[in-house]
Amino acid sequence: MLYNALIAASLASTAFGHGLITSPPIRAVGLAMEAACGASVAALVTADNTSHVEGMPEAAAAETNFNATACNLFMCKGLQFEDNKANVQTFQPGPIVNMLASIPIPHEGPMNVSVIDTATNQAIGDPLIVFDSYADESLAQLPANNTNFNVTIPTTLGDQCGVAGACVCPSLSYH
Repeated sequence: MLYNALIAASLASTAFGHGLITSPPIRAVGLAMEAACGASVAALVTADNTSHVEGMPEAAAAETNFNATACNLFMCKGLQFEDNKANVQTFQPGPIVNMLASIPIPHEGPMNVSVIDTATNQAIGDPLIVFDSYADESLAQLPANNTNFNVTIPTTLGDQCGVAGACVCPSLSYH
């Protein structure tokens, strides 16, 4: 069984901090995002893909073509699968995947990485990794495991993630 999951974090699924996954590849802004979310929302993500999503609803409210169903700002910042088919990653159940993150503006808080069902925007199973304290700005230097860590692809997903775009992994969330 293969799992197809678009690597789509940018700390965007439900993240409220400033950071993003840099490897494996993340979703990028494209024409489908601009059509669903509007030019001003796409411009915000283009200008700073590490920024938090809290200010994005105000930009969306000013858009005449914002489609709340197609542009879920709190799942991948509205970044669209259609714009990112070239980034689809295929994983066998069970391997360890190295993840790299960039955290230009650290904010201490809990963090987890989860597989997300894109139809429901809900985590599937347990988080793949959990930090009780992550990106602590009071430290002179962040621990190496804040920006370079491993997760194991679950063996319990069954066919739930068998179609490209059905799941996003990781959903890196920290507050």
